Amino acid sequence: MLRPGPLNLITDVPGLSVGHATDPEAATGVTTLLLPDFWPAGVDIRGGGPGVRETAALEPDSLNGRAHAVVLSGGSVFGLAAADGVTAALSQRGVGLKLFAKSPHIPIVPAAVLHDLANEGDKNWGLEPPYRALGLASVEAVGHAFSLGSVGAGRGAAAGRIKGGIGSASLDLGDGIMVGALVAANPVGSVLMPDGRTYWAWPFEFDEEFGGHRPSGAAGAHDPLPDQSRLIQIGRLQAGANTTIAVVAASAALTSAECKRLAIMAQDGIARAVRPAHTPFDGDTVFAVADGVALPPPGMERSLQIARLGSAAADCLARAIARAAHHA
Repeated sequence: MLRPGPLNLITDVPGLSVGHATDPEAATGVTTLLLPDFWPAGVDIRGGGPGVRETAALEPDSLNGRAHAVVLSGGSVFGLAAADGVTAALSQRGVGLKLFAKSPHIPIVPAAVLHDLANEGDKNWGLEPPYRALGLASVEAVGHAFSLGSVGAGRGAAAGRIKGGIGSASLDLGDGIMVGALVAANPVGSVLMPDGRTYWAWPFEFDEEFGGHRPSGAAGAHDPLPDQSRLIQIGRLQAGANTTIAVVAASAALTSAECKRLAIMAQDGIARAVRPAHTPFDGDTVFAVADGVALPPPGMERSLQIARLGSAAADCLARAIARAAHHA
């Protein structure tokens, strides 16, 4: 029987580490995933209001299609500066491309942001938004065990009408292959069924990792956009005011194009855990990174392996979203 990894976090994928930096006064933060080497990476964007950096560098037809780190941040467009801090910190550590002897190292650090500017935090930062400093701090905080809930990029997040946050989950597929997901969940849609206590992701749950609630009685999902009047009242139905941003990872040696497929399949995890998903108001973005166990050469068997990895990544992402709200 398949089981989560020892930590039930994305860092069960060997070599990965995660660091949070949280600004409680501004009610925002940054979460950084460091890759041990220049891992193959891909990205898929489904929401109507994304905020991203260096995603084009991950396309399969680009020069690199790889990354040294991935940054998730609050702060909307201001939060993109968090990747500047991570880039500078990694360059000082000697991480990155070295094109000329006298040039600094050039890390490839894609990023995605969520909108948390309307929460209770003090956003009166003038010409000094905190995100570059938070990016620097997140690199210093990296480790294998990390907190979930209202921390890092999830500090100011909301999931529909309840608190959102940081979530993570893993799944051990055996034969040395581990799959994991890391998410900052801030969707306009609901993570809860109409009973208000059961997560949409409940069929994928292990060991009551997000409360163990199960639907009772009629659990119909007939309203395509529940609570829309309330969402209008609290200002959530605005393009770019919400999003689910995530990274999925696998300990398998994939190409950049295969990472792109992994990210595409993992987007189904958002649809399994959030209703509705991929709306015009969200910026749903999923990165995928992978390296490790060699898979069969190109052919049917390899394609089946990639399909299994993508399905596992979607399940992990669905669980991670529910864990984000549960811990928040």
